Amino acid sequence: MSIGEDKKDDEINVKAPLYEALLRYKERKDASFHVPGHKNGMSYGGGDLGKELSQVMEFDVTEITGTDDLHHPEGVIREAQLLAAETFGAEESFFLVGGSTAGNLALILSVCTAPGDVLLVQRNVHKSVIHGLMLANANAVFLAPQHDAGSGLATIPSEATVREALRRYPGAKGLLVTHPNYYGMGSSLRPLAALCRASGVPLLVDEAHGAHYGLHPALPESALQAGADGVVQSTHKMLTALTMGAMLHVQGGLLDRGLLRQRLAMVQSSSPSYPIMASLDLSRSQIQSGGQAYFEGGLAAAEKLRLGVQAHPNFGILEPGARGEGAAYAIQDPFKAILYDRTGRWSGYELQEKLEEEGCVPEMSDDRYTVLALSLATTEEDVTRLLQALERIEATRARDTTSEQRKPQNPPSFEFSTWNNAAVSTPVAFGLRPLSPNDRETLPLEQCAGRLAGEMVIPYPPGIPLLYPGEEIGEQTLKQLIALRQAKAKCQGAADVTLSTLQVIKKIAPKAKERKQGTN
Repeated sequence: MSIGEDKKDDEINVKAPLYEALLRYKERKDASFHVPGHKNGMSYGGGDLGKELSQVMEFDVTEITGTDDLHHPEGVIREAQLLAAETFGAEESFFLVGGSTAGNLALILSVCTAPGDVLLVQRNVHKSVIHGLMLANANAVFLAPQHDAGSGLATIPSEATVREALRRYPGAKGLLVTHPNYYGMGSSLRPLAALCRASGVPLLVDEAHGAHYGLHPALPESALQAGADGVVQSTHKMLTALTMGAMLHVQGGLLDRGLLRQRLAMVQSSSPSYPIMASLDLSRSQIQSGGQAYFEGGLAAAEKLRLGVQAHPNFGILEPGARGEGAAYAIQDPFKAILYDRTGRWSGYELQEKLEEEGCVPEMSDDRYTVLALSLATTEEDVTRLLQALERIEATRARDTTSEQRKPQNPPSFEFSTWNNAAVSTPVAFGLRPLSPNDRETLPLEQCAGRLAGEMVIPYPPGIPLLYPGEEIGEQTLKQLIALRQAKAKCQGAADVTLSTLQVIKKIAPKAKERKQGTN
């Protein structure tokens, strides 16, 4: 069955081979003389303690007769992966039990096989991509993303930027981009796929937030449909798999699939979770059996939310502007609603806090926006609850006469970071050798402009490094760090979680530098 087609009468009972194998295992009630040690959940007995969890544990098996082997699939896992490839439009699909992180690592390690290999990389990528570069001892040529002038948010690099990067670095091993971004924003991947194809290099796409793309006419085109060679999707994010359940899809002949399998075996557990894999199989089965109708309820709820917020005088939702083909922001995932306060009074962080007090929990927020992640399982009742919460939040604003009222913004203005890079950077070497404590010093954050970062700083979510070790700290980046500190945003990687201080690389005095060079 091709992507997006409605189900036919003879396709209603679509198989879920791996999930069905686990059901048979559960029903047999065999005596377990194999791992795991909880023995089908029996370690929790018949009491209330762990009762719900023990039901999941009945599916938590290992590689025994009939359950196949993720790293050498010949039976039900192989069949489940073939069905996934058919559903998502790939030539071959691989189940991931370590999220999209495992897929990103495997793709990078498959194309960057020798120290110093060059990979063209969109600068605002997930931290897993930076970690993959480190593991591969690769050189990254960072490509500046496009920025939407209206929202200030970044999307993929432009066609012109990618063309110039391929011209400068003809030996590059591939191009890796993120699409869509965490906000569900993007633009067409087809021009980038055509450039890569003409240069004979693979287009790798971190499509973690777009596993549902291409499965309904109201949803954006998938990266595979656009011509990407290797695509990583978090099936647990916007579809229905268990957390950590993801897939890696491949098409064409530019990726060494034998090497990719070996890399996946390196970065994934040799004891993969069968409940996670079964949830991937079941998620795919529901999509294939339900067809386009499977998404209709969630899409109706998303439209109700969009219209409800549009009608509100003081709240807004981001939407792509009519800027023509090639615009930085031409595509919006209807399941991602990017909410903001038109009056400019409340930041995204504050709006998230107020929504949580009302029992509505957003996906993430930043200093301007609050991201609401809907899905095919979102109901119109959920949306009604959120719209009513916004009304109650607005009522508290009306009662608060002491707060400053600002000029309405539509959408709010925002100064974005360029990550201190030109459109195409010079190669940046990555590796696993850590900086010595003797090479770093700790400074007050306000004194770090112009210095080289001695640590990684990763606002989480979305998990995109604002700084990596060795990157120059520009004035705009410093402003963002200060704003994150003021908002008490969670940042991974920084030794000082409050961001009062930052580790930077020590400056070498001229004479000491000469002595050091003389010993080389």
